[in-house]
Amino acid sequence: MGVLRVEKEVPSAVAPSRLFKALNDSHNLLPKIAPQTIKSIDILQGDGGVGTVKLLKFAGVLGLTGGDYQQTKQRIDALDEANLTGKYTTYEGDGLLKLAEKSVYDIKIVDSGNGGSIFKFVEEIHVNDDKLVNEGYIKESEEQGLGLFKLLDAYLLANPNRYA
Repeated sequence: MGVLRVEKEVPSAVAPSRLFKALNDSHNLLPKIAPQTIKSIDILQGDGGVGTVKLLKFAGVLGLTGGDYQQTKQRIDALDEANLTGKYTTYEGDGLLKLAEKSVYDIKIVDSGNGGSIFKFVEEIHVNDDKLVNEGYIKESEEQGLGLFKLLDAYLLANPNRYA
């Protein structure tokens, strides 16, 4: 077993606090703005804070593993609204998670100095066998995450009063 680490910084024209609020409401927002990818996000336990477990159901997104991504669970491990940081873990899923025990994400949103923000995240994929996960899988995971982020960003720019 090994850990593969991916770090990214993504600029946004959206203010940090709005972006953080929208990300925390992703269970309501993503199925509406990305139905081609996210079918639903249901809260299985918790109130949206630390310890909350969500079930993400995907709209049959074909993955490099040769099969569809159907679902995964996500647990919120840390959430700090004052510092705009969070940590969550995805587990018990298909797609990339057939090859990994879990993925752990640390996120931080910082002010870019121009009214917008920079979304920083670190993903650690805890793989069962690092030989089975290649750059293609990692790139696919990154692209799908960035695609969802761009949809979220565009939605917030088009709806300036949401999450104000």
